[in-house]
Formats: sequence, structure tokens, C-alpha cells
Amino acid sequence: MVMVSVLRKKLMMKIRYYFDLWMNNARMINMVIASSEKAIELEVGLQQVESERDYVRKTQTENAKLRMILSLTIYFFKWKSKVALSILRDERAKYELQRHFIFNELRRMRQSIVEANVAEQGVLHEAKSRGSDALEQIIHLREKLQQMFRWKNGQMYPAEVIDIRVMKGKSADEKRPEDHEYYVHYIHFDRRLDEWTTLDRIDVNSPVASSHDNEAGDHSRHKKKRKIDDSGDSAAGHGADSRDEKETLLEALEKETEEITKVKNIQCIVLGRYEIDTWYFSPYPDEYAGDEKMYICEYCLKYMKKQRTLVNHSLQCHMRSPPGRKIYDDGALTMFEIDGREHKLYCQNLCLLSKLFLDHKTLYYDVDPFLFYALCEVDAEGHHIVGYFSKEKHSQDNYNLACILTFPPYQRKGYGKFLISISYELTKRENTVGSPEKPLSDLGRISYRSYWAYVILSIFQDRSTLQTITIDRISKLTGIRHEDILSTLHSLNMIKHWKGQHVICVNRAVIDHFLHESAKKILLCRPECLTWQPPERSAKAAAK
Repeated sequence: MVMVSVLRKKLMMKIRYYFDLWMNNARMINMVIASSEKAIELEVGLQQVESERDYVRKTQTENAKLRMILSLTIYFFKWKSKVALSILRDERAKYELQRHFIFNELRRMRQSIVEANVAEQGVLHEAKSRGSDALEQIIHLREKLQQMFRWKNGQMYPAEVIDIRVMKGKSADEKRPEDHEYYVHYIHFDRRLDEWTTLDRIDVNSPVASSHDNEAGDHSRHKKKRKIDDSGDSAAGHGADSRDEKETLLEALEKETEEITKVKNIQCIVLGRYEIDTWYFSPYPDEYAGDEKMYICEYCLKYMKKQRTLVNHSLQCHMRSPPGRKIYDDGALTMFEIDGREHKLYCQNLCLLSKLFLDHKTLYYDVDPFLFYALCEVDAEGHHIVGYFSKEKHSQDNYNLACILTFPPYQRKGYGKFLISISYELTKRENTVGSPEKPLSDLGRISYRSYWAYVILSIFQDRSTLQTITIDRISKLTGIRHEDILSTLHSLNMIKHWKGQHVICVNRAVIDHFLHESAKKILLCRPECLTWQPPERSAKAAAK
């Protein structure tokens, strides 16, 4: 029994030993399995890291290639720009030579025309003694002799024939005067009244002595005197010949421009719900200028030849206001600030449209240096443009307005002075003074003089400031330049010479009467509705 118990104990000890050994092996196996799994995970992670490193290397390589391509592109464009500048210089030199040649040809042609006119006048004089026929009558009208024309009101006015064309529906070979239309300019009237008329409104038998030659002679004598004075100012006279040549070229170029723009190329436009007779020539493309009427979208200002095209365009045009930033809104009127660089096509179309009603406007396509401020009437359909003004972004002469126009259907409603008041409100917010570019047109001069008078006399209404008011003080309060204030006060006869100095003489009755009459028709902006701020202040507000 004792031996059995001893053997049993030894057997149990061996079993326990082998069991412990097996358990240790199992633990070791589990540890090995866990370690292998971790090794596999680490290997996968290393592979991912390597792949990411490869991706980074590839990206860096691609970026290096792109940088190289970009640098090459910049170098290429710089080289192209230099080449383009050299080409432009060469073209400019060629253009100058061509212009000299053209001016010489024009001078020669003018001389030949004068000689032909002299010969033709002798022929006509001989023909009239025998009885002139229809062809000679047309030639007589082509001479631009002043005739008496019947205006729309029935009265006779002196005018000259600028151009002649065959009536629509007539053959180009027709030689009868009644089959032609005559484009006439009424003497001593603005060119906006020029029109095409028929022979029945011309009194051919009563020519008027033309003063065109005398005016041209006076003008040439004035120019000649000015050139002599200018040349006398220089000490040695060097450069006088080149200056005279430049003035001669400029004069010839002005005459050539006047010759091109003397006849209106578009007689009527349709803008929104209005059909408007045009005033002057505008450089629209020839294919649009041939017809009597042109159609313009009042929102995007795109121009079209046919009404059907305008209807189709209206269905596709999603604009209901001018582009740009709204800076004024009083419920009935809005104003938008439009950058010529950002909205070039709209501003170019606006310039072409405004040239139909401005005689001496020269800006058509180079609109980048300008800001345009479009004034609109607001209704349920959208914002309808009624006028605008433009100004340079950076004016060396502190001009606060370059061009201003109220379209004819909206004139005599006070919008001109409203636009002027906006321009001066912008000037005051810039803490400076400004003035419009000179010379002003006839209508612009009237609007500005009326606005200046109203604003200055409104200051004089305050009795407490009359004793201390000065030109400087008026300029700071209104933003108007000193010379504009003085010219306005002189026109109102309010500058007097007293005790050796000039003083402002205020007549209370005159001021009250003028302001009472002007208040009925003047329309000024409301500063509280203007959200515009100078660029510096706008940048600071955005930063905050």
C-alpha cells in the first residue's frame, strides 16, 4: 500500500510537471502568435509609410516640374511682351509715317477740292445763265452753301447741307433732287438738331452768304497768333517747329474726326419702353449702324438690329440691374458703382450708348482706369438706368467727374443735379475737394451752375455763420473748388470790391427767392442712403 501511494504521488507529480510544461508552451505559443501579428501590423505600417513617402516624392517631383514650367511660362510671356512692345513701337513708327503721308494726301486733296469747287462754281454760274437742270441743282446743294430751311415748327432758318443720299426705294442712278435726302446742319444751333430732310423744306432760290470761310480764317489767324506767341516764349526758339508740326497734325486729326462724325449713323434707338431719337454719331459697328433704328437691352446694354432679336434676348437675359456694387438706395432710386476693369463689356456698351447723346465724348473702349456710377429707377420689373457719371480712379487734377449724362426720356426731372450731388458727396467722404473735367457741355454747364448756386446759397441761409463765412469754409462744407465757387458768386453778382478787398455781398431777398424757386425742381441725394466709403476706410472695416 505504501508503495502504491508513493508511485501515485510520483505519477501525479509527473502529470503536474508535464501539465505545467504544456501550459508554458501554450503561453509561449500565444506570445509568439501575438508577436507575429504585431510584426505583421508593423510591416504593413512600414509599407504604408513607404508608399506615402513615394507619393510625397512624386508630388515634390511634380511640383518641381510645375515650378519649372511656370518659370518658363513667365519667362516666355516676358519675352513675348518685350517682343510685342518692340512690334508696337515699330507699328507706332509705321503709323506715324502713314499718318504724315495721309495728312499730306489730305492737304493735297483739299487743295484739289478747292480748285475743283472754284472751277465748278464758274461752270454753275454759266449754267444758271442758261437754266440749270436737276443734276446741277444737286451739285449746287453739295457745295455746302447755306440755304434757308423750313424747320419742324414751320419757320425758316439758315442751314448748310452736310451730306446727300438717295431715298429708300429709289435707284442709285436717280438724278432728280426730289429723289434725294439732305442732311442739314442749322447755323448757330447745336449739332443735336441736325437731321435728314427732303427738298420741299429747302428754299433753293435764296442762298445765304456763308460765314464758314470767315470763321475758318479767324480761327486760323488765332491759331497762327498763338503759335507765334508760343514760339516767342522760348529763348532760342528750339522745338518751335516740332511743336507747330504737332499742332498741325492735331488740328488735321480733329478735322478728320469731325468729318467722320458729322453725320449721325443711327437715327433712333429703342431702350426699354422708350423710343429715343439720337443726337450725335457713335462708333457702333457698321453692320449695326446702317439701319434707322437700333434695339438695346436696358439691363445689359447689348445692342441688336432687329426687334425679334431683342425679344429673344430678353427671354435669356437674367440681368435686372447694372453689375457692380450697390452704393445708394432710397427705395425709388438706386445707384451702382461699376469698375471698368471688372465689367469691361458693360462699360464699353454704356460709353457707346452715351456717345449718341454727347458730342465731345472720346472714351469708348479703354474703360479700365474709370469707375462708372449708374443711377436707376426701381419698379417691380427691375432697375431701369436713367443716367450715369464716370470718374477716373486716380485723377492727378482731383477731378471728381469725367462724364455725366441723363438719358433724354428722364431729363428735366432733376436727375442731373442728383448725379452731381452724389459726385460731391463722394468727394466730401474722401475729405477733399473736386471739380468736373472741363470744358463742360452746354447742358452740363447749366446743371452745374444751378447746383453750385443752390448749394452755396443754402449755406448763406444760416444767419449765424454769415459774419465768419469764407471761401475756404464754403469749399470744406461743399467739396466745391475755390474757382468754381468764385465763378458762381460772380455770376450771381455777389462779389463786391469794398475797402481795397473783395467781399461776399449777401442779399437776403435774392437768396430766399432763388432757393424758393429752385426747391421746386431740384433733387439731391440723401447722404444717409449712401453706403459708399473711401477704399481706405472700406479696407479697414473689412479687416475689423
